[in-house]
Amino acid sequence: MRLLIKSVTILWENSDFHQLNQDVFLEDGIIRQIGTHLDIPDVEVWHEEGSYLSAGWFDLDANFGEPGFENREDLETGSQAALSGGFTGLALMPNTQPAFHAKTQIEFIKNKARELPIDLFPIGCISKNREGREMAELFDMYQTGALAFSDGDRPLENSGLLLRALQYTRPFHAKIFSYPEEISLSGSAKVHEGINSLRLGMKGIPSLSEEWMIQRDLMIAVYAESPIHFTSVSSSGAVELIREAKAKGQKVTASVPSYHLVLDDGNLSDFDTNYKVRPPLRSERDKNALIHGLKDGTIDAITSRHTPHEIEYKAVEFELALDGIVNLQTCFPLAIQGLGLESLNTLIRALTIKPRAIMGLSQPELKIGESANFCWFHPDKNWIFDKKSLKGKSFNSPFLNKEMRGKVLGVVFKNRNTQF
Repeated sequence: MRLLIKSVTILWENSDFHQLNQDVFLEDGIIRQIGTHLDIPDVEVWHEEGSYLSAGWFDLDANFGEPGFENREDLETGSQAALSGGFTGLALMPNTQPAFHAKTQIEFIKNKARELPIDLFPIGCISKNREGREMAELFDMYQTGALAFSDGDRPLENSGLLLRALQYTRPFHAKIFSYPEEISLSGSAKVHEGINSLRLGMKGIPSLSEEWMIQRDLMIAVYAESPIHFTSVSSSGAVELIREAKAKGQKVTASVPSYHLVLDDGNLSDFDTNYKVRPPLRSERDKNALIHGLKDGTIDAITSRHTPHEIEYKAVEFELALDGIVNLQTCFPLAIQGLGLESLNTLIRALTIKPRAIMGLSQPELKIGESANFCWFHPDKNWIFDKKSLKGKSFNSPFLNKEMRGKVLGVVFKNRNTQF
């Protein structure tokens, strides 16, 4: 297959062509020429005025349903949604049944992923069955392909277990992902604690629940002399704790779901369950702190936190609804909306370089002879996110049937050229 991407602005920080307008010619998935005004006969041409080219994006925090909840999302439909959203690789959280707590589950995902259009990296459980009591088979899972470990959307409350996991994984450089929430403080509450929770008449989850856990985990990581990564940071206090730790030289990284850059607890006034997520949508002040944290490098990566659910788990009372939204296809436009076009370099860094570095993966290169791993996109093009364009099985999203700004135009990966 021969493909020519014409007159595209390159956003690729480790490339000599960064921020230059170039033509890129590919043959059989291999980069053959890069230059201006390339004239290649008998070739498929992609061209869109004002478009950009970057490395394929990588998501550190995505949930599919397989195994156990395939009716929500299986590996095939989830991969198609990811590809349409510009992602050529993602880390799968172990919120499945069974969870990824042994090498057999890691092998299952890796084997099925070989024929998929993107790369999947299953994150192994820290504890067996995500129960927080006994450490799972971390080294066996690492040898099978798990590069990081987490209990998914369950916080690891056992401090001793966290310490042992950090110490155990340090020699083979696997990363521990912490979802920071102190359950004894958040309890059964469903929304952020603040003026809006009072207006709604609902118990709130205090920011302290997140910040207390981050402070604890930072101290344990220092003691263990190990790096740690925080998923789904949502509060201004959490951003400040991570900023201070980085200033001291601690090896800590953090990520934020793109919808936390756009939404806040004011969106809950109509009790729409599609806005119910975990951690909860917090205040406008917290949202602004997250945006600032991304811009100054405190927060490293933007994630989708894609969490599909069947309609019967969302079309219920707010208190009973499950947390989460589908966000692989809307992750980029929401990030654009939150950060603004003037921060496009920061945004792309948070979708490409930073997440792969956190996972310990090599970076795609834009060089002659290299295999193509491309996302072709237009940050200022509008499109409608509806059931026709939706690629996954579930549609629990507050953005369904709404106009989005920022469109993925195509992806080149695994010798496949996919135009949208």
